[in-house]
Amino acid sequence: MNSDWRAFLESRSAAIDSTGHARFDSVPTEPGCAIMDLSQLGVIAVDGPDAGQFLQGQLSNDIRELTDTHSQLSSHCSPKGRMLANFRVLRTGGRFLLVLPRTQVEPLLKRLRMFVLRAKVSIDDVSDLLVCCGIIGHCADAALGATFGALPAADNDSAQADDALLIRVAGGMPRFLCIGPAARAKALWQTMVSEAGAVEVNGELWALHDIRAGIPTVMPETTDAFVPQMANMQLIDGVSFTKGCYTGQEVVARMQYLGKLKRRMYVAEVETDNAPRPGDVLSVPGSTSEQVPGRVVDAQAIAPGRYALLVVVEISAAEGGEVRLSDGGPVLSLQAPPYGFPAQV
Repeated sequence: MNSDWRAFLESRSAAIDSTGHARFDSVPTEPGCAIMDLSQLGVIAVDGPDAGQFLQGQLSNDIRELTDTHSQLSSHCSPKGRMLANFRVLRTGGRFLLVLPRTQVEPLLKRLRMFVLRAKVSIDDVSDLLVCCGIIGHCADAALGATFGALPAADNDSAQADDALLIRVAGGMPRFLCIGPAARAKALWQTMVSEAGAVEVNGELWALHDIRAGIPTVMPETTDAFVPQMANMQLIDGVSFTKGCYTGQEVVARMQYLGKLKRRMYVAEVETDNAPRPGDVLSVPGSTSEQVPGRVVDAQAIAPGRYALLVVVEISAAEGGEVRLSDGGPVLSLQAPPYGFPAQV
């Protein structure tokens, strides 16, 4: 964590835990207006004359569609077409930023650097140079507008003010991701609290809103587990099927055009005394699949003993059977994500 940012959070009475996350005490579960530290996110900068061409050959989405005012979701896959990481990609001039869980930064750095060869491109971890924070609620418009002017109107659109970026993220409430130097983040934070009445909360609220919006995050426990379509990446504009070759593209395209999708991602809730974790194997009584019937993608507490989840499950099991958190465990209540599912032929 950036040392200046850490000192600022501590001055706001936040405790910094062993993983570098800010913890605020006695905060409401889901306030109408909230601001949160997102130090669980890291940032990779890809720069140089060949940066765009390099990423075009590595990522699942079409880098040519990025602009300074539009970000996109994307992923980096193995040759077998399974996601090793997924992330948000931003463009600012000729520089690209990849925003993803901090635990995934180092593995992705090593992986991408393997493919540089003679390309004129630099790939660097800039997580400690930039601060990520999140804002949720209708209170944001006036305070953010004073800094960024016209706010991004559509999901994934972005605005820039000097060295700070603001991205509108999908969700049931207005939601913005802000990325910039510590000084800019501190000024924005203080404005949101003093002028907009934002409540300082923990970063888990952001993850909960990602779950409700049906936005998956590949964690270390689920690396190399899902082809993008299994996690609905094609439904949230995270895959291009017209861009041409990239690592894993043949498998991803074959599933889209020649195969029938047998697994997809659902939003779920469950009551349990044991907190679900990414990568946990689900149980479907009577399943004849040669693979596990499903896995947890992400999970966050809603209330004591109750959790919201994203789960990748066999479609046949989700539609015709009961999906349990574990063998003999509680049954999951499954539903389609907000963007829905297309009809399968």
